[in-house]
Amino acid sequence: MSSVQPFSPQALIELALKRGVLKFGEFTLKSGRISPYFFNAGLLNDGEALSLLASGYADKLMNCEGVSVIFGPAYKGIPFVAATASALWQQHGVNVPWGFNRKEAKDHGEGGMLVGADVKGQRVWIIDDVITAGTAIREVVDILQAAGATIAGVLVALDRQEKGQGELSAIQEVEKQLNIPVHALITMQDLMDYLKKNNRSDDLAKMQDYREKYGV
Repeated sequence: MSSVQPFSPQALIELALKRGVLKFGEFTLKSGRISPYFFNAGLLNDGEALSLLASGYADKLMNCEGVSVIFGPAYKGIPFVAATASALWQQHGVNVPWGFNRKEAKDHGEGGMLVGADVKGQRVWIIDDVITAGTAIREVVDILQAAGATIAGVLVALDRQEKGQGELSAIQEVEKQLNIPVHALITMQDLMDYLKKNNRSDDLAKMQDYREKYGV
């Protein structure tokens, strides 16, 4: 039985590279931008990977305020939030309720859009992989607020640190519009630091060029 390794940005980057979650090369994003890297958190799909990610989320939440309930947006956020609740209990002795939303309202049984912990009157932290345009996060915020929750903040795996529609990044736009903090486990700068440390000068040069064009 192996124990979970302590979380660090470098540990997550190395595991992400090993699993093919993080790739360097040339990738066309939905925005049409040609990115020198791609991050697909859906490939963190085994016990070791999910445990390391959840450990990072749990460590970060221990330094956040108002963690009454944690919430995972459907679908990718559901395993992340469940694993994070488990990590908070096992690694920090903190018992935090968790919940998630359905994509479509259920018209039988308990019904509704929300599953799990009751969010009414609670301060809720949303846990997800990345914020690309911010649309999905805003939809979840609307659902939670309609259910009587207060949004305490958002926690994501990666901050791409690049401009959204204007001069701000998607994360900065969400922070400004919703007046909440958004924290990330790793950032584009962490990726660049890793490349520099490991003498991957070609990949680093492409990252620097991309950041010159689109960085914030």
